[in-house]
Amino acid sequence: MSTTPETLARLAAFPTISADSNEALISYAVSRIEAAGGRVHTMAGALPGKFNLLTSFGPDTGAGLVLSGHSDVVPVHGQDWKTDPFTLTQKDDRLYARGSSDMKGFLAAMLTAAERMDSKRLNRPLHLAFSYDEEIGCVGVRDLLARLKAENFQAQGCIIGEPTEMRVVTGHKGKLAGCICCRGIPAHSANPALGCNAIHLAAAMVREAEALQSWLAANGARDAAYPFPSTSVHIGTISGGTALNIVPEYCRIDFEIRTLAADDAAILVERLREGAVRIVAEAGKGEIEIKVTNTYPGLNTPVDAPLAKAALLAAGTENGKVGFGTEGGLFEETLSLPTIVCGPGSIDRAHKPDEYVTISELEACDAFLDRMIETLC
Repeated sequence: MSTTPETLARLAAFPTISADSNEALISYAVSRIEAAGGRVHTMAGALPGKFNLLTSFGPDTGAGLVLSGHSDVVPVHGQDWKTDPFTLTQKDDRLYARGSSDMKGFLAAMLTAAERMDSKRLNRPLHLAFSYDEEIGCVGVRDLLARLKAENFQAQGCIIGEPTEMRVVTGHKGKLAGCICCRGIPAHSANPALGCNAIHLAAAMVREAEALQSWLAANGARDAAYPFPSTSVHIGTISGGTALNIVPEYCRIDFEIRTLAADDAAILVERLREGAVRIVAEAGKGEIEIKVTNTYPGLNTPVDAPLAKAALLAAGTENGKVGFGTEGGLFEETLSLPTIVCGPGSIDRAHKPDEYVTISELEACDAFLDRMIETLC
């Protein structure tokens, strides 16, 4: 039987960047699960080479426990790694590789937990779920959840193994991503009055986003459990113009809103649209369109929910909330499934060069999963 670090080494070797296939990793997981006596349900995704995986151990019926994680990782291009990002490298207690924290460490722990347990002793099923393309907006898991909902899937709860340093997380913000598309009128820069500068329209919309953020900080909901206690409005990229001597015809702003449970992202987008109408009216020319490109819900599991109470006891850590998003809100929303987030590694190490997880974190995760399976299955 492979250890969790040994299993992580195998998983890390699959370069499952979101743009690429995860088929080889899923096939490897299937081989391990079938050898351990699990039932396998592989589901092809919307794109070639993309797969979700649901596996089950123990009884065919009953409300058991779901352990869930995504198989994809973010790119390494342009990052200054001191080791091969797709070869697990140990230095003292640290294990370096892309995805070691986010979140193949937990996937490895899922596999070894299933191999350690005696499935004949289970009174309720244990399910392991692997998704694809989480890193680009929780894309793949939606197919899996729609299928499970249609099949009236039942469980007591779900553990999403995103990196929390083994703290039990019961809440995270929701996210809405979109673009502000500004269209002007091209002209020679020697006579800009003949045109409409799309970058100027975009600059006014940046100020509109800043004003909305200030309003939220002063008047919006607050939750001190989050590192950033209010809903946030963020501008990520701006692109526009083709040449210095041309009044730019187009400028695009990519933005996101990360919402507390008490705030409605759709209402905040409408406020931005109202600002866009005013800006165009003041300019007398041009057009601003705001498009929503992706959304996922937040997570807000009560601390006194049975799953959360069991997880806090098993982990021996305090409850918390995080600003980053997970697939947990979708499990909760689609399947009405109580969900917590708890996994090895740290989000502060994720997506960076020399990402790592510690051996001690993996050991703590192994013990936590053993206790949760014993308690709930």
